[in-house]
Amino acid sequence: MNMAQRKDFLDFPPGFIWGTATAAYQIEGAAAEDGKGESVWDRFAAAPGKIADGSDGRVACDHYHRYAADLDMMKDLGLRAYRFSISWPRVIPDGRGAVNPKGLDFYERLVDGMLARGIRPFATLFHWDLPQALHEAGGWARRATVDAYVRYADLVARRLGDRVKDWMTHNEPWVFAFVGHLFGDHAPGVRDLRMALATAHGLLLSHGLAVPVIRAASAGARVGIVHNLEWVEPASPKEEDVAAARRHDGAFNRWFLDPVFRGSYPEDMLAWYGADAPVVGADDMKIIATPTDFLGVNYYTRRIIASDPAGRGTSGRSVFAARQVHWPFVPRADFEEWEMAPEGLYRVLLRVAREYRPGFMYVTENGTSLPDTVGPDGAVRDTVRLRYIARHTAAVLQAAGDGADVRGYFLWSFMDNFEWGFGFTKRFGMIWVDYATQRRVLKDSGRWYSQAARDNGFPARDANAPS
Repeated sequence: MNMAQRKDFLDFPPGFIWGTATAAYQIEGAAAEDGKGESVWDRFAAAPGKIADGSDGRVACDHYHRYAADLDMMKDLGLRAYRFSISWPRVIPDGRGAVNPKGLDFYERLVDGMLARGIRPFATLFHWDLPQALHEAGGWARRATVDAYVRYADLVARRLGDRVKDWMTHNEPWVFAFVGHLFGDHAPGVRDLRMALATAHGLLLSHGLAVPVIRAASAGARVGIVHNLEWVEPASPKEEDVAAARRHDGAFNRWFLDPVFRGSYPEDMLAWYGADAPVVGADDMKIIATPTDFLGVNYYTRRIIASDPAGRGTSGRSVFAARQVHWPFVPRADFEEWEMAPEGLYRVLLRVAREYRPGFMYVTENGTSLPDTVGPDGAVRDTVRLRYIARHTAAVLQAAGDGADVRGYFLWSFMDNFEWGFGFTKRFGMIWVDYATQRRVLKDSGRWYSQAARDNGFPARDANAPS
């Protein structure tokens, strides 16, 4: 394409990374093969009534056996990077004992397969599949789990660090801590505020301890953490709604950003949590604030927050005395509470850049769930997702132009997969998966994304057109 053709084209900065992302438990399968240990998700999904459709990740997308073909698809699509996660219990079955050589061998083959195809590996060390044995010993609230994680991070970084240079310590600590230990909707299914806050602290502490360990094991490594962030607005100018929105922002965003980039928890939230706040060791906050190279931002939605008239409860979402409201004219994803609001991503990126100065950023997850089906012509016409991606990547470009140092975008997800508590009822992928046969079908959105990656941009009309 010559420059004359790019008049109404959204050109991204040279070297911008167009990637995709997955998580081990959601795609790998082989849940009990080649020495892999049990994770909290294996146990949680096996319990009746925990997963919407009664499914589990024992087979998922069978990526453990089909990874080479999946990587071939990435190469054919022109994707430049793949953000994957490593299953801790596949590498160390009980979390802190003997190492499983076959588990490490798998990730070595996976990384080598990426590099052979010109795909840059981005490794996430913890994406929620805690070894079940560590959970039974107290989980992230125990310092022993923190220490076990640091050993695990060191082991993996030493094995792969000559080839992997982009490392993420944790994916979305908020989700594992709060959805898994307060709301009870994710593994391990606990409902206890004090445990949720202690878990969050353990995750953050392990992050700070692991950063220098990874750097020592992988020369030239770039190390960061991934937080899921939302743009939060009060539902009205009323004092109670403004206060509720600030609490939601405090629990969701600031509780995780402030420790990493400011070395402290937000004072207003410490006061709100009171006696349930975590016990903080003398050097903990300094360790958590160990300088990182980048921040991974996962963004899916914005939140309009109102005060909860029921007041502060003792468990679940009522802990924050806040509730989400929806304006009727805003489109939503298949997740009914997720509004499609690309301007929220723009505002989040600028806010983080200005208030926290994280070095540089990647959008490490962004995508939407739709009830996709294969049509009579064999195609998946997911136009709504296509427009969603175009608008959100356009928001990233706008934020980069306005001062946010954003160097890449990772579409969630590479393929449809096991969507945690929703099982196989939600589809996020650029590739449609028939779970019974493992057939893969490239969706229209995937075809569009492939072209955008090759062109390092796309026509402006793609972001402006109706869905």
